[in-house]
Amino acid sequence: MATVLSVSASPSATSRTARMLRTLDAALTADGHTVTALDVRDLPPAALLSGDLGHPAIARAVELFAAADGAVIGTPVYKAAYSGLLKCLFDLLPQYALAGKTVLPLATGGSTAHVLAIDYALRPVLSAMGAAHIVQGWFVLDRHIAVGDDGTVTLDPAAAGPLRQVVQQFSTALDSQEALRDRPAPALR
Repeated sequence: MATVLSVSASPSATSRTARMLRTLDAALTADGHTVTALDVRDLPPAALLSGDLGHPAIARAVELFAAADGAVIGTPVYKAAYSGLLKCLFDLLPQYALAGKTVLPLATGGSTAHVLAIDYALRPVLSAMGAAHIVQGWFVLDRHIAVGDDGTVTLDPAAAGPLRQVVQQFSTALDSQEALRDRPAPALR
């Protein structure tokens, strides 16, 4: 199965975005994929902001992107766009860091006014970074992500059903990508 990098671009230590992603990671793992989580907020701020590609944590993040077959990119929406933390990470990655990869864009926010941030802010950047296939993304309202005292995440049915669908589409696309990669190239005459 595929190797997936699950990226949370929330600066918050109590991020609903990150918690939702970790729940989706479990579903992808159950589908047989190997999932690695990357919380961008855990990268050293000075190295991230100064573009220090030689810093071990930054170099490791770049390696994780290179090794992944696909990526789930989750971000809160601020000012109708993805987080500045995600922008800092993207600025450090090679221009075509997503070349040949399948990508699932996800966003969270407080208002449906930001639902188009995926298509108008995030998708063009993912495309410019060479993503082979960007599956349908999904926007989840913050209020649809409940976190219990024990840290368990419960998704409102309004979010859970559509999220299951986009994660399944992503998983299927990863499987298709892997099958294409494993198929021998046709002989040229």
